[in-house]
Amino acid sequence: MTGLLRLPGRYTDRHGAQDIVLETDGRELIRTTIRGVRFEGGTMDSLGALSGEPPEPMFTFRDGDLWSCLLEWGLTVPVEAEGQGERIATVHCALRLGYPVEREDLTVTLRLDGREYRATHPDFEDALHEIGAALPRQARLKACISCAWSDYHPVGHGMMSGLACFRGAKDVYRRCDGKKGPHGILTIWPLHTEFVQETWLCEQFEHRTSDRGYRGPFPFRGWD
Repeated sequence: MTGLLRLPGRYTDRHGAQDIVLETDGRELIRTTIRGVRFEGGTMDSLGALSGEPPEPMFTFRDGDLWSCLLEWGLTVPVEAEGQGERIATVHCALRLGYPVEREDLTVTLRLDGREYRATHPDFEDALHEIGAALPRQARLKACISCAWSDYHPVGHGMMSGLACFRGAKDVYRRCDGKKGPHGILTIWPLHTEFVQETWLCEQFEHRTSDRGYRGPFPFRGWD
């Protein structure tokens, strides 16, 4: 995919709800307009007002980012099933940022062939692993989270967009065999091409195998 993707969404807080459109480059740019105020950030939970924080009654902020609200958006993700080809699943995301209670969680709901797969976790990684494991046998998500050339840093990552793409260093990444050592993820980390969102997709996608990279297979083995 190239260019900006426009995602239909909805913003809700104690003042009411409003339909919005979220624009993203699939990497580290997200922007939208809410109640006439332009917001931008690298992740959905780090959206700040470009012109400085508006008066507090309009919104609630925490460390300069939108807070005490519910952000919802929709997107589509291809799913490949053995013998059935590629189909398009619809995905609904709901990110609660201290609303209606003081906590942050992400609920991802994937709908495919009349069935619904839902997971609630702090981030996209765990939510998509759970959904990927729940899909029918031989059905596989086709997105950056399940790509052969993507990996996370061992010290952790945020809610989204912390997934490193190694498509520009495939020969090096093929030899990645753990955390440390000459072929470890810490050694080759500076060679990553860019960071991408877990639900993004490019033309160099390849399905992840069980023996690839630091983070292992997608989905995790033995996911309950």
